[in-house]
Amino acid sequence: MVDLLNFIVWNPNPIIGHIGPVTLRWYSMCWLVGLILGYLMMKKLYQQQHIPEEKFDPLIIYIFVGVLIGARLGHCLFYQPDYFLSSWDHIVEMILPIHHMPDGGWKLTGYEGLASHGGVIGMFIGIYLYCRRNQVGWWIVLDNMGICSGITAMFIRLGNLMNSEIIGRVTDVPWAFIFVQDDSYPRHPGQLYEAIAYGIIFLTIFAFYRKKGPKTIGSGFYFGLCLALIFVFRFLIEFTKEVQEPFEAGLPLDMGQVLSIPLVAIGIWSICTSKKRENDHAIKEEKEMSQKKEIKK
Repeated sequence: MVDLLNFIVWNPNPIIGHIGPVTLRWYSMCWLVGLILGYLMMKKLYQQQHIPEEKFDPLIIYIFVGVLIGARLGHCLFYQPDYFLSSWDHIVEMILPIHHMPDGGWKLTGYEGLASHGGVIGMFIGIYLYCRRNQVGWWIVLDNMGICSGITAMFIRLGNLMNSEIIGRVTDVPWAFIFVQDDSYPRHPGQLYEAIAYGIIFLTIFAFYRKKGPKTIGSGFYFGLCLALIFVFRFLIEFTKEVQEPFEAGLPLDMGQVLSIPLVAIGIWSICTSKKRENDHAIKEEKEMSQKKEIKK
């Protein structure tokens, strides 16, 4: 029999309250806080790098829409394709924040299920479209995102913790959580592990940026460091988690680990090639300065 006094009993209400027909959830609010902090951080970076302010505001729209659509589709297609692709009603649920009730009506539920890997893919697509339309360097935006992403990821995982979802495996460690909404067994608080790790990763990458300065933005170093650190940790932390969907039980690696491998590879490649991009940028700047001096003569 489990002694509840030896562990942390976790049973928060996932709903904050209601404003008319709209339900406010901790999960959604944590996403919102994470995105706002990322927004403020990115705006500060743009100012430090003397990028025109009019080029900043469209970026947030592209990223917000890209992350939201990518995270939602990622959850539906990576983790529950058997449900969401089984009928037109479920396809509608995949796209809109509503649920088809047994009595034939529809209920506004919010997006119950967002996948971080899908959010990253959606972010890449959003950034690509933004760069094409606004003539901002692809690697500049990616590096700035690499600096900011950890703080947003931290709050997303805190949202998972408040939702009592993505729970860990049964354990007897003294900091184990008993997620009352799921069962009465002490489990690894995997969401909290990730939130703490992402906060540390954010501080680490920001410290590199403070030391190296804005001139190194555009090399791909910060982007690669962010991807490599976050998804190496994500790969390892999956060993402490329960499988999210039944089909993962028969796999040597779960879906989160499978999706992390290519992102880690991209991150390592970006770090390894960042010095060349930095040197190429320095040579380009030197040529531009020489041309300006020639024109003045």
